[in-house]
Amino acid sequence: MAQIFISLGSNVNKEHYIRQALKTLKPYFPDSVHSSVYESEAVGFAGNNFYNSVLGANTDMPLPELCTLLKQIELDNGRTREDKKFSPRTLDLDLLFYDDIICDSPAQLPRDEITKNAFVLKPLAEIAPDFFHPVAKQTLAELWENYNNPQQKLWKVEFTNP
Repeated sequence: MAQIFISLGSNVNKEHYIRQALKTLKPYFPDSVHSSVYESEAVGFAGNNFYNSVLGANTDMPLPELCTLLKQIELDNGRTREDKKFSPRTLDLDLLFYDDIICDSPAQLPRDEITKNAFVLKPLAEIAPDFFHPVAKQTLAELWENYNNPQQKLWKVEFTNP
């Protein structure tokens, strides 16, 4: 079983799409844990605020199959292949870790934005503080403790899991 972490993000009808993602992912990962939901300003473009959270789970699903599943869930929730990198999102599902695998295909692992964006690192450190980042060579709690980007503000929002 591989330990995985998936980032969930949305800034278009955000509460609806985060709920949809959780409902869709639950049958695949019934014993998953879900972080608090955080709101943050858009990074890289002017747009509506985002809701972000992280889902942690164990799976025997092979990495390529998991990546395909996440892309399909995005498409099923209004995402298009033509969406630009920095643009509004109905749903953004990014695989952050698949155990301690380091690779660039079929996904960049660990995902580069973990150490760069508070909206990824904070919820990740919340649910897996002792998970060791194989590139940064620190735990997620240590990475969050040392994180320093005052430009990125985020705040916890009231959110009831479906």
